Amino acid sequence: MNKKLGLTALGATLAIGLTACGGEGAGSNTDTENAAPEDLTIGVSMPTETSERWIADGANVEAQLEEAGYDVNLLYAGDDIPTQMQQIDQMITEGADALIVAAIDGTALSSQLDAAADQGIPVISYDRLIRDTENVDFYVSFDNYKVGVAQGTALLTGLGILNEDGSEGTATGPFNVELFAGSLDDNNAHFFWDGAMDTLQPYIDNGTLVVKSGQTGIEQAATLRWSQETAQKRMEDLLTSSYSDGSVLNGVLSPFDGISRGIITALQNAGYGTPEKPMPVITGQDAEIASVKLIADGVQDSTIFKDTRLLAEQAVAAAEAYLEGEEPEANDTETYDNGVKVVPSYLLPVETVYQDNIQSVLIDSGYYTAEEVAAGQTD
Repeated sequence: MNKKLGLTALGATLAIGLTACGGEGAGSNTDTENAAPEDLTIGVSMPTETSERWIADGANVEAQLEEAGYDVNLLYAGDDIPTQMQQIDQMITEGADALIVAAIDGTALSSQLDAAADQGIPVISYDRLIRDTENVDFYVSFDNYKVGVAQGTALLTGLGILNEDGSEGTATGPFNVELFAGSLDDNNAHFFWDGAMDTLQPYIDNGTLVVKSGQTGIEQAATLRWSQETAQKRMEDLLTSSYSDGSVLNGVLSPFDGISRGIITALQNAGYGTPEKPMPVITGQDAEIASVKLIADGVQDSTIFKDTRLLAEQAVAAAEAYLEGEEPEANDTETYDNGVKVVPSYLLPVETVYQDNIQSVLIDSGYYTAEEVAAGQTD
């Protein structure tokens, strides 16, 4: 993944801008302000190595921090909450000067963050908002509501209800669709769902889209830990319970490429993906290479590209700012209430990838090579 690390932390610092720090907070540690980067350690806690997306995030953050001169302690928690808690405790005990944390469960780290605050260690919440604590200093993510809007729009576009430019298409339906959501303990899952449902609901209300299972609530659609296997099993159950009468599924809202691949496996096992029974329109997220190949091959319809190089860049810039006694400049100070406070945030844009723009969005930008897309795996 090293070829994806071309954007430097220095560039991020210039891009995000800095303002003077106004007082002592959880992220204020005057001991670090005059220290050289090589004398400082930043702990980076990532949730899992089972997703290529999180492997890329960890690699990008680590490389950019090291390029800026910092010592880095990068750990993956195997999607196990107690492991992540223990690893963060260990980082604090070993003297981390800042923490960058992508939480497995955004509500499970309060005691760890209390300990960080007691030692003046700034905490940057990475992509997944850490909830129910005042001791999170900054949040870097994408505009997660807009991710959901983009996914809903991609489903409508794939069905022909809308054109890619957002204008009304020629298809009128009715189309049978099913809805999948992410893991309820991930704050982002709710933003994705809200954005998608705000986009789709008018078409459900007027009968253009029909959720044949009747499962239209996020609790019914949720996929614990974003699991591919869990998604496959639910899709199999939906096909058995709602489509055994010979009716055909036309589209699936999926919030993540791993979930999409589980859905696709279930559908292929049920005979979809043939000229007589075409694959439904299926959305996704994260532009994982295996799913990009499926899009190139005409199996999956779309994915949402979130450039993790840029996300890592903003996390590095935020950590640098705190360690220099300053604050990173947020571009959103209203949206992300974690239940205790509104966390200042820097949100990045996203882009929808279809078969016809893989080259311009993913290959021309250097994120993947044409050979990787053709193979469905990275070098």
